[in-house]
Amino acid sequence: MESILFSLAAVVVIIPAIVGLSYFISSIREKEMRAAFFAGVQFLFMLGLVILLFYLEAAGFFKTGFGLAVLILGIILAFGLCVFLTKKIGSNPRALEGTEGLMVGSVQRNDERDIVFARNRTIRPGTKQYQTYYEMRPEYQQFDTARREKGGPLGHPGTIDKPKDRPNVAATMASLSIPLHLSTEEKFNPPAHPEFKGQRVELSPESATSRVKGFVLNVGANLVGITEINPLWIYSNRGEIFHENWEDWGRQIELNHKYAVVFATEMAFELVGTAPQTPTTIASMGNYAKGAFIGTQLAACIANLGYSATANHLRHYDAVLVPLAVDAGLGETGRLGYLMTKDYGSRVRLGAVTTNLPLIPDKPIDIGAEDFCRICKKCANCCPSNSIPLEDQKEVNGTLRWKLNAETCFDYWGKVGTDCNICMRVCPWSHATSLPHKLIRILIVRNRFSRRLFNLMDNIFYGKKPKPKPAPQWARYD
Repeated sequence: MESILFSLAAVVVIIPAIVGLSYFISSIREKEMRAAFFAGVQFLFMLGLVILLFYLEAAGFFKTGFGLAVLILGIILAFGLCVFLTKKIGSNPRALEGTEGLMVGSVQRNDERDIVFARNRTIRPGTKQYQTYYEMRPEYQQFDTARREKGGPLGHPGTIDKPKDRPNVAATMASLSIPLHLSTEEKFNPPAHPEFKGQRVELSPESATSRVKGFVLNVGANLVGITEINPLWIYSNRGEIFHENWEDWGRQIELNHKYAVVFATEMAFELVGTAPQTPTTIASMGNYAKGAFIGTQLAACIANLGYSATANHLRHYDAVLVPLAVDAGLGETGRLGYLMTKDYGSRVRLGAVTTNLPLIPDKPIDIGAEDFCRICKKCANCCPSNSIPLEDQKEVNGTLRWKLNAETCFDYWGKVGTDCNICMRVCPWSHATSLPHKLIRILIVRNRFSRRLFNLMDNIFYGKKPKPKPAPQWARYD
């Protein structure tokens, strides 16, 4: 009996020691020196317990009545803690309803002309569109005028890394050229290849769904889901113009597609970790290029099957992608306004293809992100422009959510000349995909007490306001 109990106790202390060692090694690889220090302390403590356990066994301590009682009590406490932190506790029924679970009032479709990028990137002072828009939305004119003086979406003429930023800016602009190249109608809304024109392949929804998902993952996506399109998430009017087709500006957007294939690509951890320096913008634009590449390929593939399909990517959106992604089961909306995914946190970029190809929709999921974000607040505390709310969710356009202040956020982009990404960098859910972090994500998805514990540990291991990490050698700016 005593040998069985000792074996159980050995397992109880050896497994955490192995996890601690793994955490220490992964922290070194991730250049997280503070986390490596605390992970090393944790490992040494657990290693000390292992040595003590085997010493007491060799000394015959556990053969005494008191020693056996201590052994039993230790096992009970360890297994009790394990059950306490792993049991499924704290479900969110609203999350399983997707965006409908967050609707508390009347929801109006978003006008793409109101998006801060469209206002500052598209309409030009002195044009008819400029006059029309600011007669309609005079509350934005003063801000937008001041913002334009700072340059384009990422600021001009330089960045916080100036004057040594040129190589990283060159890489960023190279990626940006891909979605711009794929922003003409024949690319995002492609016709069938001449060989297949007028031919329709009859596929069952099950087969079509399998093929579409497999294709998307094969060409580079990390996550993919399908949803029936809620018309509320389709923009009401066109606001972004890229090829001087000004007759489209302000045009009502009508979409007859029933389904949306929504996908996500993981952003490079080592580049996002440098935020708000220029390497993080390489990650952003590289993923937007991936999104355009994946989306236009899928749209062309579906067109070749004889169905209509339209790609949504950085330089052409018909829809607001975060709510579509929520309904497609890719994750939940976080405090920072981005999609929170189970495997990557907020460290993803989204793309989508809308289509009339019959597909089988996925269901929304509950990963505990709403509860975690309510506890955490790290993105809000670290936001240099105070654009992320610290208070709880509020009703915005009929939905309950945290509302990012897009104006102050975008203004900070102009100051630093990058797309910031600090909120993404500091998010505890957006750490690397190493084994220790995978285990932690499993626990916080299941258990509200684990969410509180690991939020506290994240502040200890990484700090309440983590500092940027050095860029990989090829993207350094010093």
